[in-house]
Amino acid sequence: MSTPDVSVIVAVYNTMPYLTACLDSLVGQSIGRDRLEVVAVDDGSTDGSGAELDRYAERYPGTVRVLHQANSGGPAAPSNVALDHARGRYVFFVGSDDHLGPEALARLVDAADRWDSDVVLGRMVGTNKRYVHQAAYASTQERLDLFDSALPWSLSNTKLFRRDLIERHGLRFRTDMPMGSDQPFTLEACFRAKKVSVLGDYDYYFAVKRENAQNITYASRFEERLRCAEELVGFVAGLIEPGPRRDAVLVRHFTWEVAKLLRAEFLALAPDVQQHVHDRVRKLAEAYLTEGVLTRMPPAERLRLAVARDGGLDAVRELIAQQADRTLPEVTIADGRWYAQHVGFRDPAFGYPDDWYDVTERAAALLAKLTATGLAWGRDDAGARALVITAQSRRAELAELSAEALRVSVGDLTGVTSVTPGGAGTVVRTDFAVDRLLAVVAPNGERRTVRAEVSTLGGIGSAPLRTDRPVAAPRRLARRGVRLHLVTPTTNHKGQVIVAITPVTPGRFLARLRRIWPSGGK
Repeated sequence: MSTPDVSVIVAVYNTMPYLTACLDSLVGQSIGRDRLEVVAVDDGSTDGSGAELDRYAERYPGTVRVLHQANSGGPAAPSNVALDHARGRYVFFVGSDDHLGPEALARLVDAADRWDSDVVLGRMVGTNKRYVHQAAYASTQERLDLFDSALPWSLSNTKLFRRDLIERHGLRFRTDMPMGSDQPFTLEACFRAKKVSVLGDYDYYFAVKRENAQNITYASRFEERLRCAEELVGFVAGLIEPGPRRDAVLVRHFTWEVAKLLRAEFLALAPDVQQHVHDRVRKLAEAYLTEGVLTRMPPAERLRLAVARDGGLDAVRELIAQQADRTLPEVTIADGRWYAQHVGFRDPAFGYPDDWYDVTERAAALLAKLTATGLAWGRDDAGARALVITAQSRRAELAELSAEALRVSVGDLTGVTSVTPGGAGTVVRTDFAVDRLLAVVAPNGERRTVRAEVSTLGGIGSAPLRTDRPVAAPRRLARRGVRLHLVTPTTNHKGQVIVAITPVTPGRFLARLRRIWPSGGK
């Protein structure tokens, strides 16, 4: 039996009907079934995935091999079993709910052979709103440096690996990690590889977010996420010597796996659990959060982890609440720069530099965050019937901007806005003439979000008008030419102010009349 060019490894647990699309994409690869093998391990599926695998093995006996085992609790064990049975010169891992582009394997194997690469990345894209970090796939590169590229931000195992590299270094997946078990495997493979390459010229891999969101990553619990973060940071520390190279990898883990433990959902945990999480995050930060890591981190995550390292639980809670607040924070303005008065600002107990709190570049976006306080029908300055929207800003500085610096719009229509100091900040009133609203609406009607846009300090910021409580104005019938429209100003489930404009057909008009004057009524 000849050696296949590539073994595609699929760990399977309850992924129907996505599994079918995955397998179709594999057996239909342009590389040809004589050059590939699919090694699929059913990890105790109960939804028919095992039977589906057997169906493909029967239909493609020279290509698809299936092994069945009792459920192990994660993808690591079945992936290791598949590796033990793989025969290809290369191995490629694919999630059983994901799928490949038709030419993916042919292109990847060709690049690995041509460049003598041990690891090759192919551009991955998300489907069904699955987020995939794209920086590593920005362009095709024969040599990608682990320590001077975005590679640490793309550590899933969904890559082509030379099998000799895997076996030479005894690489296997961590079975003690219920999530993130592919990251140590991938990191060490890239660390040991003589060459890592990336192909950014084609959509090689389609990562699917399932409708029920039951992928291990999406369903993971808080304690598992915490332990995963600890294991990953510890693994990097054991693999790479202290210094800039280790920092270049750890910045990813501290930004994503560690800092994400201290987001708004942290505040919903029981106080003893909060203390437990904080203690363990602080231990990680004290050991590995170097200045080289901190300086590379995004500002919000950098500050959270620094405060977790240097402050108590109360300080961490306060900062998380401040960062989660959608409105403009209290600021100090000095020498034309805006600084958020968040935990630690100019506090000698922390000693952090002012630039950690600099929000000048975001000032326009922050000023655009208005709180709607009222929707009503009235008249504009010309006496025309108008929808009047009032909003409040906590910042008095908004009233000092030029008239052109603030725009409030419904879709493409910009209203007539006036600002006045008041309400412990600035009151914003915007009038939308009804005839102008109808002039820009699509023939079948539409729902548009009301947005504010601010231009200041060299930046432009935009945000939907929000409200902390439901606000609405009565629905009104309005006419443009011979057509009637129903105009409904209200808020949606996100607390955003919207204006819905619906054309009134004769049937809809009669139905409305029947609701007002039901048959037999007096």
